[in-house]
Amino acid sequence: MSGAFRVDRVVTSGTFALDGGTWDVDNNIWLIGDDDEVVVVDAAHTAQPIIDAVGGRKVVAIVCTHGHNDHVTVAPELSERLDAPILLNPADDVLWEMTHPGVAHGTLVDGQRITVAGTDIQAIATPGHSPGSTCLYLPEVGELFTGDTLFSGGPGATGRSYSDFPTIIGSIRDKLFALPAETRVHTGHGDGTTLGTESPHLEEWIKRGN
Repeated sequence: MSGAFRVDRVVTSGTFALDGGTWDVDNNIWLIGDDDEVVVVDAAHTAQPIIDAVGGRKVVAIVCTHGHNDHVTVAPELSERLDAPILLNPADDVLWEMTHPGVAHGTLVDGQRITVAGTDIQAIATPGHSPGSTCLYLPEVGELFTGDTLFSGGPGATGRSYSDFPTIIGSIRDKLFALPAETRVHTGHGDGTTLGTESPHLEEWIKRGN
């Protein structure tokens, strides 16, 4: 490992589009690594700010937490410019094809491990917000990257196509809340949280629905 292991955040702005609607959104892109190499989590809206944050480091992979357009916008461009593979759960191919028809990507599956800067990243399949939504867990440093599965204040939205509220609740309850309560949560939009902050509210979310 060269230099301190760290997590950097880049925020880009653009449009989320699905089911004929569009919404203006700010997205978090996460860079996990050290001074030499990095994994990029999500590829939202604009490539250059992400490339600038990479700063010439080797990019091990561009990992997309799910296939909604605002999380994969510039994945092919980043892949080409940074010479790095794109990883996405194939259950979200129907969403990927809406943004990048005919463009190939690598596969991300439950239990898959990616090593960066001497630290393991574990893929945890958490369907619900989308069929292939996947969280990334770093047990050695207690960090979790949840995409749009879990936010500060509740689960991700499930009111549009290819999403399901009971499924996302099951994913959060069975997969995420089984992890240590002190785990820090880095989300796809907005501020972070911890699992211990969110877990007491599960029953409220279920009663509230989505």
